[in-house]
Amino acid sequence: MKDIRFIIILVVGCLSSCSDYLDVVPDKTQEISLMFERRETAIKALASCYHFLPELDGVYSNYSFASDEMTTPVAKSTPGVNIMRGKQNVAESILGYWTDYDGQGSLYKGIRYCNTFIENIDEVNDMTALEKTQWKAEAIFLKAYYHFLLMSQYGPIPIADVNLAIDAGVNEVRVKRSPVDEVADYIVRTIDLAMVDLKDRITSTNDMGRIDQLIAKSIKSRVLLYAASPLFNGNALYYQDFKDKDGVQLVNTVYDAEKWKKAADAAKEAIVFAEKCGMKLYTYNGVIPSWDIEHYKEPQIKALYDYRYMMVDGWNSELIWGNSNPVSGGDWWKIQAAANIINQNVSSTEAAWQWAVPTFDQVEAYYTKNGLPIDQDITFKYDTRYECKGIVRDLDTLYAVRNQAIPYLHLGREPRFYASIAFDRGFYRTWGEKWSLLMRKGELHGRKGSSNDYTITGYLVKKLCHPSSEGSSYDKLIDYPWPIIRLAELYLNYAEAMNEYYGPSSDIYDALNVIRDRAYIPHVEDVWADESLTLNPGKHLTKDGLREIIQQERRIELAFEGNRNYDVRRWMQADKYFNGTVMGWMVDETDRNKFYNNNKGPVSVQQRSFITPRDYLHPIKYSEITVNSNLIQNPGW
Repeated sequence: MKDIRFIIILVVGCLSSCSDYLDVVPDKTQEISLMFERRETAIKALASCYHFLPELDGVYSNYSFASDEMTTPVAKSTPGVNIMRGKQNVAESILGYWTDYDGQGSLYKGIRYCNTFIENIDEVNDMTALEKTQWKAEAIFLKAYYHFLLMSQYGPIPIADVNLAIDAGVNEVRVKRSPVDEVADYIVRTIDLAMVDLKDRITSTNDMGRIDQLIAKSIKSRVLLYAASPLFNGNALYYQDFKDKDGVQLVNTVYDAEKWKKAADAAKEAIVFAEKCGMKLYTYNGVIPSWDIEHYKEPQIKALYDYRYMMVDGWNSELIWGNSNPVSGGDWWKIQAAANIINQNVSSTEAAWQWAVPTFDQVEAYYTKNGLPIDQDITFKYDTRYECKGIVRDLDTLYAVRNQAIPYLHLGREPRFYASIAFDRGFYRTWGEKWSLLMRKGELHGRKGSSNDYTITGYLVKKLCHPSSEGSSYDKLIDYPWPIIRLAELYLNYAEAMNEYYGPSSDIYDALNVIRDRAYIPHVEDVWADESLTLNPGKHLTKDGLREIIQQERRIELAFEGNRNYDVRRWMQADKYFNGTVMGWMVDETDRNKFYNNNKGPVSVQQRSFITPRDYLHPIKYSEITVNSNLIQNPGW
């Protein structure tokens, strides 16, 4: 796949765009025919189809900022942070895929390239019929995937299954939005069509990231999950009057439980196929650094390594589909640089910004070591969690500095917390070393003067940074493919869909427990039945209770990977999570008590603003509405 991405730039000029709405009318027909004379030019055309995959790993394009997972100082606001601050607008849709935005080409242009490729690939003379069929299948899938990305942002969208003719009339070009159900059905049908001719699994080093059957089945699972979710399934609350100019209902307002069954079946099919292809949840089998050899015998530390390296260890056994354009790659705008911690002992820290940070909400979302939410675990000091006490349990010395006052909030948590979140007086395996963090102002890892390269919440994200990445220069950041979808998500998709259709069952617990086993936390049915541990015994036995458990498991396991914005919106829970205040420690303080606000808890560092129902769907750019009179704007815009 690196080879394909490398030659994308060579073909952009050969398939030029037009400025018309949707960019669907082919132009420069003679040049297009030249692209399909030989295999060496056809591969460039296929690369152009892949070129439109969103750069999910960029700090300015990552959707984790458009949720309650991550934030930045105001002076460093990313587009995602601006969405959370209520700055989305119809003049220029922020992080929108409908039209060009900040270097991300319109996905309708990408769909057009795919259609052009599908229509012309059979004309190539020096390719076998099998190769043509397989390449065409890749383009067919990408076309479906781009439709899905548009649907996930805008809901009902125009379907562009074929390119319009050069002599298409005005009325043909002024396409209409299709209802969400029709769009979802079209996407699934198109993915199924592609799967007939895709290879089962592509493992060649040069082709990593190219579409295969496992990728297609996995994305189909996600599509059907989204289509079954409350935002698009029986949403009479927000979209009763959402109709086009002909009165066509654009979002179905009648709930259909069978959509959940389709989602469950698709997830199960993808899991079985993944396991057939040898996929399994990642476990670390690399060299153990000297400072952890003694500790690695502890299962909590092994689980920490398993989860930490799961994200950054290349094309591993869990990664179903990754963005092959590496997360570092020497580029200053990649998210690893923004999240990487600064080393004040080196002469240069140009590739370590330290301002892409986790929110306090996300910090509190992780479980206790017992696999329970912090407000549901009897053994966790929830009411006094902001009080600072010296470590008294030997287990806690695996994660934090002995003889230092640490908030209870940072003690007794699950391994994924310690693998993902860096905190004051905690340990951070980074720059090829193990650091004891000093994060108050003026300290080694705290804010220096009035610099904007600092953590606004008092935390850092370990999960996004390879432990051996050195931020002294960009070429010392260790590359890894950004996970578009991995096996753990399939288990979560299956659990969610099964619960919604059938209610609690051992199959659901088993799917969740595969993930919890890797995280070294107790099984769902065990911990939630233990009256000595949980304040809400039996919660897992009801559909509503298990739904909350599944959603929190998803929030933790997939944290910072870009899923959270879409999940909260499809669950219609944005009022609960995407409004209000972003909290943090008093990072401009040097004194311990003042830094931790005298045990009173965090203070306000930022405000969120989510307007319901307006912000559940992206706005269509105003100029598009002006050009095409058949388009209906999304509600509230």
